[in-house]
Amino acid sequence: MIMWNYTDKVMDHFLHPRNVGEIENPDGVGEVGNAACGDALKLTFKLDKEGRIEDVKFKTFGCASAIASSSALTEIIKGKTLDEAARVTNQDIAEVLGGLPEAKMHCSVMGMEALQAAISHYRGEKSPFEKDEDHEGRIVCKCFGVTDVKILKVAKENQLHKAEDVTHYCKAGGACGACLDDIQQLLDDMWKLEAAKK
Repeated sequence: MIMWNYTDKVMDHFLHPRNVGEIENPDGVGEVGNAACGDALKLTFKLDKEGRIEDVKFKTFGCASAIASSSALTEIIKGKTLDEAARVTNQDIAEVLGGLPEAKMHCSVMGMEALQAAISHYRGEKSPFEKDEDHEGRIVCKCFGVTDVKILKVAKENQLHKAEDVTHYCKAGGACGACLDDIQQLLDDMWKLEAAKK
């Protein structure tokens, strides 16, 4: 059995989560993840007359890191405008928690994605995480339905160079492992291109 080394802040947000629930008649709704894969998150928010996030609530299905990340996110974005909230990154969430185990960073990514999906919903835009025929990219990890576009985005935002690191941030490669070589090739190609630009 794996015992995670959680910070006191992670444990506090896990044991005493803030803003749990669902807002009635919300202005924005974001749903990401899939309970069948192990993690799912629904984020709802209400704006005040000045366009700031007056109230925000979450429901999550997941581990201690998923609950703590969701709770911390709601605290971070309360009182922010949507433009300010849209700039919140998964690193910001992890930082508020005093860090997360590397293998649990995908929980902070899930929070960031739920927020972005809720903002898109409010603005009448298609969620960047909605999966359909027009979904951008090709699926690399069939177990978790993760595309090459998402893998490259997460890797670039978090400076990831190894396939195993990508697994910690978006679960790709975390089940059967058959796609790990493909993920590594994507990373190698991306970082070679980035180096060539300099």
